[in-house]
Amino acid sequence: MPTPVSRTPEPAVDDQPSSAEIGRSDASRFAALLVVGIGVVYGDIGTSPLYAFRDAVAAASGGLGVTPRPDAVLGILSLILWALITLVSTKYVLILLRADNHGEGGILALMALVQRSASRRALPVLVLGAIGGALFYGDALITPAISVMSAVEGAKLAMPVSQREALIATIVILLVLFAVQGYGTHRVAGAFGPIMIIWFLVIGAAGIYQIAQAPQVLAAANPLHAVTFLTSDVTIGLMTLGAVFLAVTGAEALYADLGHIGRRPITLAWFFFVLPALVLSYFGQGAVVLSDASAIDNPFYRTVPENYLMPMVGLATVATIIASQATITGAYSLTRQAIQLRLLPRMVVRHTSVEHAGQIYLPAVNWLMMAGVLTIVVVFQDSTHLAAAYGIAVTGTMIVTATLACMMMAWHWKWPAWRIALVMAPFLAIELVFLAANLLKVAEGGWVTLLIGAVMLTIMLVWWKGSDILLAKTRRSELPLVDLMPSLERSSVTVVPGTGVYLTANADNTPTALLHTMKHFKVMHERIVVLTVINSNWPYLELGESVSIERLSDRLIRVRVVTGFMQQPNIPSVMDYCRTHGVPGESASTSFMLSRREVKAERPSAMPRPATALFVMLAHNAADATDYFGIPKDRVVEIGTQVGL
Repeated sequence: MPTPVSRTPEPAVDDQPSSAEIGRSDASRFAALLVVGIGVVYGDIGTSPLYAFRDAVAAASGGLGVTPRPDAVLGILSLILWALITLVSTKYVLILLRADNHGEGGILALMALVQRSASRRALPVLVLGAIGGALFYGDALITPAISVMSAVEGAKLAMPVSQREALIATIVILLVLFAVQGYGTHRVAGAFGPIMIIWFLVIGAAGIYQIAQAPQVLAAANPLHAVTFLTSDVTIGLMTLGAVFLAVTGAEALYADLGHIGRRPITLAWFFFVLPALVLSYFGQGAVVLSDASAIDNPFYRTVPENYLMPMVGLATVATIIASQATITGAYSLTRQAIQLRLLPRMVVRHTSVEHAGQIYLPAVNWLMMAGVLTIVVVFQDSTHLAAAYGIAVTGTMIVTATLACMMMAWHWKWPAWRIALVMAPFLAIELVFLAANLLKVAEGGWVTLLIGAVMLTIMLVWWKGSDILLAKTRRSELPLVDLMPSLERSSVTVVPGTGVYLTANADNTPTALLHTMKHFKVMHERIVVLTVINSNWPYLELGESVSIERLSDRLIRVRVVTGFMQQPNIPSVMDYCRTHGVPGESASTSFMLSRREVKAERPSAMPRPATALFVMLAHNAADATDYFGIPKDRVVEIGTQVGL
């Protein structure tokens, strides 16, 4: 007689939620996403009014102490407005938000999507993604420095604060910001959205007030002012464009946070709230300068009545901290993706929230970023000098994103070439002009971004190439797993009770740790599981669709686990899943056998000597596999091996 199956009774019709209740629930969730999105997505671009217009006018006039011409003010405002409309509104919000990798966005997510369709063209795609990721780190280091410094400098308008005191205050704020990262941001993240909503409302209201005093500033909406300004003096126009581009920094965050917020909340928040507030703020600053040319020393804070200046400084400081927080957590996410895509060595990843898988903390990234940001602050001293270093990272990342988007449209969406050119060529042309304008500032500070990008790109490419070489050498030296099976049955080694889980990078070969255990210790486990973690170009995969179990013999089982590039592999969870699907053994009697590989430089090396030395150093400092895979330390046995490179 079959065993009856227990089923959860269906709720009565009266107990089921009504369509109105479901609608209210969906509306509440959507409203919450809108609020969170404004706090998470728009912090960087939302704090650009602190410095973008000021630095653009200074570039056009030859310095902050020079009285700006009214036509230059209108031309710069027109450039800022149409940069926001063309690059942010059209390219990112209307086009790129649709280029998602199963809901995930960002430059490495786009790279992974293109790689799936690239076949033999995967190497150029990987190099492009590495370049974009390397430039993002430059952006991530400069954003906290320039944002917090710009906010703090506003205090000099209301009280006798020296530049040295403003610099010290900036350093203290940044030290505290990085020091609290390990406690997790989920406790305060809920306040980010409401604070940024207040920020946008305040800067928009201040802009309306100033526009009412000088309505002639509205003429800047005419794009002819931008064209006239650029063509009247091409050299000055190019130099000014580099500062104008600061108004669109943070556009990559729209795309990168697609998976966290969703396309519709990001789009609605931009068009109906953020964009109007930004335009009003910039035009309000222009109105102030048209009324009083001396206000160019800090036009953002001049839009606020003097009695409200210090509260505005406080609000701006909090807003820039939020913008910096978004950049820091973005660097964490990008690093985890790069690790999964084999562009960076393993690092310790700590989850700071049990409810949100995306809330992670990488200690190594945090402290390296803190050192980099503080160094930049000390070297550049004020936000005006720092602005010269900012644009190159952002323009470079945007160009890489646009190039990958063209590849995605051709290989994944199967668009014809004429359609891709019609859609993307205008954006690439605009961004190349902006890049040329920013390259004029290499000597003034742009070298910092190029240096950071070059260092990170070198690390990524060296790690990727070295890992491929080591994997190939390991495959040649290991015994095929099918050849091990007969010897397991004939072997005279001692069989010990329990399950031994052997991790290996190649599911077809015998793990080195297993061979050494049998050769040197003359023992093997009663049950042997050969487990391989495979990184994929998909963002997320459930265990049910990512784990494959193959019984090769009564004693030997092969398990393959495919993980998404947005996921953190957890081997104990995988083994729990396997036990519920026919793999015998208890967790208490399971041992995890790892091969600790020590890389040694040898001569001749497969890579140039400096690259080999860099790879060896990175390998020595990579996170322990036990921590990375979430394996309990008291159940791990490590067997060391040496590999020459």
